[in-house]
Amino acid sequence: MKINSTNNAQSSYRLELIMQVVLLVVVFLFYAFKRSTQEIEFNLIVFFIPYAIVSLIISYKLLPDFLYKKKYWQFGLAVVCLVFLVMALEELVTEQIFYPDTRGKAFPGVFFGLVQILPPVIILSSFKFAWDALMKQNELEALEQAVKDSQLQFLKSQINPHFLFNNLNNLYSYALESSPKTPKIILELSNVLRYMLYECKEEFVPLKKEIAQLESFTELNELQIEERGTVNFVKENMTGSFQIAPLILMVFIENAFKHSQSSMAQDISIDITISVSADGELRFNCKNNFQKQTNIDQLSKGIGLENVRKRLEFLYPHSHELNIRETPNKFEVDLVMQLIAVGQTVDVSENLSQGRVPLIENVVT
Repeated sequence: MKINSTNNAQSSYRLELIMQVVLLVVVFLFYAFKRSTQEIEFNLIVFFIPYAIVSLIISYKLLPDFLYKKKYWQFGLAVVCLVFLVMALEELVTEQIFYPDTRGKAFPGVFFGLVQILPPVIILSSFKFAWDALMKQNELEALEQAVKDSQLQFLKSQINPHFLFNNLNNLYSYALESSPKTPKIILELSNVLRYMLYECKEEFVPLKKEIAQLESFTELNELQIEERGTVNFVKENMTGSFQIAPLILMVFIENAFKHSQSSMAQDISIDITISVSADGELRFNCKNNFQKQTNIDQLSKGIGLENVRKRLEFLYPHSHELNIRETPNKFEVDLVMQLIAVGQTVDVSENLSQGRVPLIENVVT
């Protein structure tokens, strides 16, 4: 990482130097080239050299030492002193050498001197200021991306321990009862954990792989319900090769099972439907019944749903619609999000800029 950063800095410095030289040559040619004679006049070269030196001093000394450190008075005073120093040099030296009988005889005034000096100095100095601003913006964007990635990894990491603890407790109960379902639970749990810990480290994973894990996850939880209710998992129009942020939909499914199992001993009903259109618009619906009880009053406001809301904001900004509805005996989640094709690297928000999905996140409780 340090080597890459050093190489990037060196490349940036070389590019800056090349562009600075090119700009210097262009401004010099514009200043010293006389159209009437179609040649560069030597005397204008001599006049231009102090302008270039002052511009370099401003760019590489005054800007970093004063302006960027918010020492505005020192910066302004130093620039004024340099400009008047160049003006004095012209009046007392160069004009006396090249124009002794005209401009060298009388001082034309400060305004005339500033008109001669400031344009090339401002142009040359402005390049460095603009370049530094561009580099600072790139650094800021890189920093924001790093913060975003670290936050995203933190949010994602919260899912794994929560899931693991819940299912280990269930597995312990089945093992105490010597249930014949114990081996299947271990196998399903192993598959899901392998996926969660090793296969979903990327920001996006293939949709088909994610759906397969959701089915295993649902089946794992369905084993706990046994004869106490029904669970329906429906896939529709699973065509095309799309990718999705991992573990987002799993939170809603886990929440549905917690809602129902924590409050109901019989007649549990959980329905999950996932469909994908040809252009990658995913529609997810998960609904479950429950009985309003004290021990589940805060489920809809738990870490899991808050976690997934933040991940959606990070990964699908302005490109998803989330609706959560709660009635006295039913909890329902509707999520619409625009997926991107496998291998595609553009932001999801660009896919939604044409208005394929309403740019609204709405939570109704």
